[in-house]
Amino acid sequence: MLPTPGLGRALVCSALLLGGWLTGLPTEAATAAGAVEAGTAAPGPTPLRIGLIGPLTGPSADFGVPMANGVKLAIDEINAVGGYLGRPLELMIKDDTADPARGRQLAEELVRDQVVATIGYCNSGVALNSIEVFQKNKVPLIVPCATGTALTTQYPGPESYIFRVQGRDALQAPFVVDDLIKRGWDRVAIFADTTGYGEGGTRDVIAALAARNLKPVHTARFALGVKDLSDELKAARAAGANVIFSYTVGPENAVVAQGRKALGWKVPQVGPWTLSFPFFIDGARDAAEGALMAQTFIAEPSNERRAAFLASYARKFNSRRIPVPMAAANGYDASYLLLYALLAINKGPADGPAIKAALEGRMKTYYGVVATYDHPFSAQDKEAISANMLVMGQVRNGLVTFAYPEDAKRNLFVQRKQ
Repeated sequence: MLPTPGLGRALVCSALLLGGWLTGLPTEAATAAGAVEAGTAAPGPTPLRIGLIGPLTGPSADFGVPMANGVKLAIDEINAVGGYLGRPLELMIKDDTADPARGRQLAEELVRDQVVATIGYCNSGVALNSIEVFQKNKVPLIVPCATGTALTTQYPGPESYIFRVQGRDALQAPFVVDDLIKRGWDRVAIFADTTGYGEGGTRDVIAALAARNLKPVHTARFALGVKDLSDELKAARAAGANVIFSYTVGPENAVVAQGRKALGWKVPQVGPWTLSFPFFIDGARDAAEGALMAQTFIAEPSNERRAAFLASYARKFNSRRIPVPMAAANGYDASYLLLYALLAINKGPADGPAIKAALEGRMKTYYGVVATYDHPFSAQDKEAISANMLVMGQVRNGLVTFAYPEDAKRNLFVQRKQ
């Protein structure tokens, strides 16, 4: 049974109290928190600006909007209990439409807006074209969606302002490869788009196969917008492939599935988290059934934290189904990690360098939706998600659920970083 209305906010208050945050705030901050909760006005504190950027319209909005909603939900909860030391967090929201040039332009706008940190980017190519802006201006960027491995390797760890709360492709690819080999599918055909995401994913899959002394039997590359991949599928079948590993973000995943069905070629389709997107599941319809993909979060109320999150999301956005639950959950957790970093700043202003140092230091443990975050980052490590947090999802009856019963049982217990 889902929790009653208000439990999500109650859990937030409880988490902050248990972590010692509200009880340890200065008197005026605690008073402000109480004033907001009681519905009275606090005396006009200056908002702290946080950037939020992603594809809110266009072909990638199916996961950009849930990501943004997860962030909005968290920020609303945080502001309801006093924000940052009585200062409300103000989101500066930008729609990059999945366009790399626009993503960089909007990154520059956020810097001019004097945000202290930014949460965002869903498309790896857009993010890769934009991270220099944040790095140069010493504004922390926390990425909740884009999985391109290169995002957190562009700058030396101690200098980098780029953090991530998402399973990078270098985690997802070997995780899926290990699973398909366990199932006896060892003749892999790779189908990947020609974007930066597809390019990086292809490299990661090939590396994961090489670690198992395997090579792809066929590799097909295609531009976004392709409508027919029958020739490439025939070539993969002729090469003896017994599984298709697809790496793309949009309806092209569905083109692969529908083409395979049209050929009567009954081989499984596996991939990264993008196979959980509506573009694939709704676009491919019955051809999507059985597809397997890596996930950090599956929308089942397996424990109180996840049940509260799902119920709060449904109430706030009037939606019983999150289009891409993993994007929403990652965005939500990224927002709270930023809050915990802010609250860990011992002295001085809440600026970019201070937030970076706090993210890399020993923050209070955050009991999140995706994971329990105990020292999620360090000066050398900008990745909050480790391999033990991944589970294998599978499309069944048009929804993503656990591929293995043991994963559903393991999901009762929230994982910590290895």
